[in-house]
Amino acid sequence: MQAQSPVRHAEQPASVSPDEIARFNRLADRWWDPDGPMRPLHQMNPLRIRWIQRHLPPLRTQDPLRPLRLLDLGCGAGLASEALAGLGHDVLGVDASEPAIAVARTHAAPSGHRSLAYRAGSAEALRADALRFDAVVALEVIEHVPDPAAFLVLLADLLQPGGLVVLSTLNRTLRSLATAKVGAEYVLRLLPAGTHDWRRFVTPTELARHAAGAGLRVVDIAGMVPALPGQPERWRESRDLGVNYIAALSAA
Repeated sequence: MQAQSPVRHAEQPASVSPDEIARFNRLADRWWDPDGPMRPLHQMNPLRIRWIQRHLPPLRTQDPLRPLRLLDLGCGAGLASEALAGLGHDVLGVDASEPAIAVARTHAAPSGHRSLAYRAGSAEALRADALRFDAVVALEVIEHVPDPAAFLVLLADLLQPGGLVVLSTLNRTLRSLATAKVGAEYVLRLLPAGTHDWRRFVTPTELARHAAGAGLRVVDIAGMVPALPGQPERWRESRDLGVNYIAALSAA
């Protein structure tokens, strides 16, 4: 049984921070620039998509020919959405940033993916519309929301029975403060200053606790670390959860 959503004021949604949305609105036009402010996401995306794809097959229990219905929540301009649609999934990309969704639609148009759609909005609006998905993907999102525990309840409410949540985020450690916050934003300038608030990073223990409160359980978790020199991809899977990690949550 899923936990009941806590009562919240309309001006304080669990999935949307106006300040965060305003920040990402300003980056919308550069989202698809592989050398721009979203460069880390471009480099990380092949690993994220491969990891998601590997955890989806157990969902194909009744009709193996039916495309899985996936929600990419907080999709930005569609880096993951396009990749997942390209693998044959039926994907809805949703983001509260209207400029990012406009860029996503423009970028996807030449690909002709009939199984890819975008919507500007929130998880709360999807739940109000009684939409349900085989899997919900939320990549680098939970560290930007006002209430991570309530956000996990929202994701659980958007799942079909037996569905899966996959999310990636940043661990709150001294190493992540040094590398993902200070190093990436102020030393190497990989991200715009102010992109992250280290205090909002979510530890794996906190994630498991929030998941349990939402009727979900962690079924797999892996670290994401920069690849070694000479490797073809820029990021690789690891047991090291000290900075970036990705997790699969199943409806309990």
